[in-house]
Amino acid sequence: MIVVVMGVSGSGKSTIAALLAAALGCQFREGDDLHPRENVEKMRGGRPLTDADRMPWLRKIAEEIDDWRARGVWGVLTCSALKRSYREIIIGDRHSVALVYLKGSRELVRQRMAARHEHFMPVGLLDSQFAILEEPTPDEAPIIVDVGGKPGDIAREIVRQLTARQDKTNPPAPPI
Repeated sequence: MIVVVMGVSGSGKSTIAALLAAALGCQFREGDDLHPRENVEKMRGGRPLTDADRMPWLRKIAEEIDDWRARGVWGVLTCSALKRSYREIIIGDRHSVALVYLKGSRELVRQRMAARHEHFMPVGLLDSQFAILEEPTPDEAPIIVDVGGKPGDIAREIVRQLTARQDKTNPPAPPI
């Protein structure tokens, strides 16, 4: 299984995904690390990315997922995945990939972004993220969790929901 943890910047993707990967005993990959340098500099300068800017990054994330799948590796990867078209690139028909959406209010996320340091994404770009956000729909089968709780509790809830899904797709054999 591969899990993509999505949400706007400041929703807690990195923190929660790292906790989730530790709980699942699998690999963790920070999707922001796959951005081309030009993208990081553009965001650091307070300019939002365009769809064209994001395409090489999204393809790189899809390649990472395909590499894990080819090697039979479990992993958790972060990606804002704000638009459905982005999720179609990185998840598409990859049935072994679960989508987790970290949902939070603009006010809560803004507070968190203002409190963090050493990140390239300025608070001023948060409105642009919410402006393009297309929340996942039921046909994408997302796990949706509110980010208002503690990161450890959120990660445990995601594990609980992933386990419930696995149990539904792999029910135990009937007793003999």
